[in-house]
Amino acid sequence: MALSLKNLHVGDLGKIVGFEQSGKAYRKRLLAMGLTPGTAFSVTRFAPMGDPVEIKLRGFSLTLRKDEAAILLIERL
Repeated sequence: MALSLKNLHVGDLGKIVGFEQSGKAYRKRLLAMGLTPGTAFSVTRFAPMGDPVEIKLRGFSLTLRKDEAAILLIERL
């Protein structure tokens, strides 16, 4: 079952399984940043108001805004 990044908590592990159909505008950008299906990541932190969120993947930290993170379909590991 695919979840959204907002369903995870700090320290949780996840894996990208795809993208929402409505997110075509951000899809290329996210792919260029290394967010490809099958990529595992951990949630490092959320900002106090929940935007942005920081994840760690492929040896680096990446900060995403809510609208960018919302199109990621993930599964909890």
